[in-house]
Order: sequence, then structure tokens, then C-alpha cells
Amino acid sequence: MTTRTSRRTLLGALLAGAAVSFSPAPPAPTGPTAGPGAPDAPAARALKAGTLFLGTYTSTAGGGTGIGVAGYAPETGVITGRTTITGVDNPSYLALHPSGTTLYAVDEQEQGGVTAVALTSDGAFRVLGTRSTGGAGPCHLSVHPSGRWLLSANYTSGSVAVHPIAADGSLGERTDLVVHTAPPPGPGQDGPHAHQIVTAPDGGHVLAVDLGNDTVYTYRLDTRRGTLRQLSYAALRPGAGPRHLTFHPSGRFAYLACEVDNTVVVCRYDPATGAVTPGAGQSTGTGPGTNYPAQLLVTDDGRFAYLANRGHNSLTRYAVEEGGAALRLIDTVPVGGDFPRQIAFSPDEALLFAANQRSGTVTVFDVDRADGGLRRTGTPFAAPMAACVLPLPPSGPAAVR
Repeated sequence: MTTRTSRRTLLGALLAGAAVSFSPAPPAPTGPTAGPGAPDAPAARALKAGTLFLGTYTSTAGGGTGIGVAGYAPETGVITGRTTITGVDNPSYLALHPSGTTLYAVDEQEQGGVTAVALTSDGAFRVLGTRSTGGAGPCHLSVHPSGRWLLSANYTSGSVAVHPIAADGSLGERTDLVVHTAPPPGPGQDGPHAHQIVTAPDGGHVLAVDLGNDTVYTYRLDTRRGTLRQLSYAALRPGAGPRHLTFHPSGRFAYLACEVDNTVVVCRYDPATGAVTPGAGQSTGTGPGTNYPAQLLVTDDGRFAYLANRGHNSLTRYAVEEGGAALRLIDTVPVGGDFPRQIAFSPDEALLFAANQRSGTVTVFDVDRADGGLRRTGTPFAAPMAACVLPLPPSGPAAVR
């Protein structure tokens, strides 16, 4: 059994095309906005509060039926109402266009794809179409700051792709596909496994994190042609399994969650060249036992960082010191769910949301801006196989047009 299938057992059957059961679809919405993905009245009212988009898997038992949509109260974090944007397969990761008018989702399956969904000020949704990523198992995507290019990472086939974004938010045919061929796979890996692709704060470099190759690649994106040119790569300790990278607000440091060896790595970043220099792995605070770190968040003021721990089912709090060059472990708190796959701040960073994949829940924490402390609030919100949570400001899409 590969390292991948032992960690993400649901995808073994999903990506192999094995027979799986489907969750029943919710009742079709009614009224003038009825149609694929249109919200019912309670959910439309919830969009006047904060909005949560929820990623899931649709092709496995216990999964969802599309992209979930819910509302949340910015003052309390209470999540209410739910509808589904249907017509999107396995939308396990989500990203928003800088204009706030289009949502993008990966289609994490053997024939990987990326889907664009138009958002409107009245709370309706329209699926604009899907494009092939040219690879298998895409698990991450991001929008270039220019708003003109969508970047995606194919986990299973170890490649990264680029798609052009039209004026209406829809996607054009893929303009580039880069397969990670060097360095060779790390211990226990069957090949490259691209897990993230993101633009650095300087805007001039694109970084791709590959778990299978224990590597972070630096690319230059040609913003006229939509092609990637590799500039350099940084090798992690063999067997580290880097998953997600998060930048410090200064843009000169980045933090890596390494899921295979259960560590966090502080990296120096050179904005002039895009070079990444990893430091030594350090503790996640989870002690003995199996744990797979998933993702780090850093506050906008650069004072605190938080790590989601799958296995230990906790959130680790770090103090950021030395201007971003060091992380000091403070504590861990129970996440209140099983297998926190992804975490996200509310736009004002007063709340932290955790998508707990195995328990099918989203838990919410108040964030103390003075000491970075986390306090769980409310009761967990049921969200089938929650793989991603994307919070928007109050009033939903209309607030970020």
C-alpha cells in the first residue's frame, strides 16, 4: 500500500474507479432562481450574513452532493442554513477569484478537472463549465493575483497546470502542464505528488509543493502566454512529505506543514529570486502516535500561526518570533472533530473554521487577538466529508464584487 492510500483511504477507491455508493441529493430548489445549484429561501437569507462554501467528495460513501453553501454569524460563529451547488464532482478544494464573482473548485478524480461557478449578488449560482487539468487527483488550486490565470496541482500524477480565466470568470483550455520529474521520489513514495500551487506575496514567483518528491519548486509564470518556467527547487529532508506552505506577512519567510514526518519547517524566502531555503523540522506538539499535519495559518499581523493536525485531531498554536524567522510552540487544543483537513480564518480573523473530514463537521473557534488563544464556540455544523471551508464576508458574494 502506498503512503498516499494509507493516509487518504477514500481516494484509493475513488481514483481507481471502484464502485462506490452515493449520498441522496437534497430536494431541488424552487422559485424563480430554481435550477442547478440555485439556493432555497433559507439559504439565500443566510447569505446576508457571512457565507461559507464547503468542499467535499461526491463519489464516495458519506460524501456530499456538490459544493455546500451555508451562512455564519460573524459575531458568534454560529453556522445556519445549507444548500448545495450541484454539477461539480469531488470539489475537495475551493478558491475565490479576486473580484469575488467566481468560485473555483478542483474535481479530484482520475480524469482531473477544475470547475468555475459564477456567483451573483442575489445569492444564485451558475456552473460555467469544467476544464481538464491534464492529470489525476487535483487537490489544490489558486488564482493568480492578476485574476487572469488559475493554477492547479495534480496530486496523483505529480504535475501542475495553468488555465486562462476569461472576463466572465469562465476557464479556457489549459495553457501549460508541468510534470515533476526531479528529484526522485522520497522514501516510501511511488512518484511525485503535487499538493499545492500558490503565488508568492511578491507576485513574481509561483511555488509548487510536492509531497512525493519532498520538494518545493519555484516557477516564473509568463502572464502573457500562461506558461511556467522552473527557476529552482528546494529539497526537504527525505521522507518529510511537505504538504502546504503558508507565507509570513513580511513575504520573507514561509512555513511548511510536512505530513509524513509530522513536522513544521520554517523556510527563508528570497523575493528577488524566488529561492526557498528550508530550516530544520520542528515539533507539532502532538507527541507520540500517528499524526498528519495538514495546513498552517498565519495571522495578518504576523504574531501567531496555527496548524491543523489530522490524527491528533487538534490545532497547534505557535508564537511567531524574530520577525518571522522562528516559530515557538505554545499549546495544542482539541479541534472538536475528526481529521481536520483544512482550516481558514473569517475575513476579520475573529473566527477560525476547521473542516473535519472524517466526522463530517465544521467546528468554529473564537480567536483572541491579544494572545492568539482559541476558544471553541457553538456546536459542530454537519457537512458531509468536509474537506475545505471558504469563508466570505457578511452579505456574501455581493460584499466582494
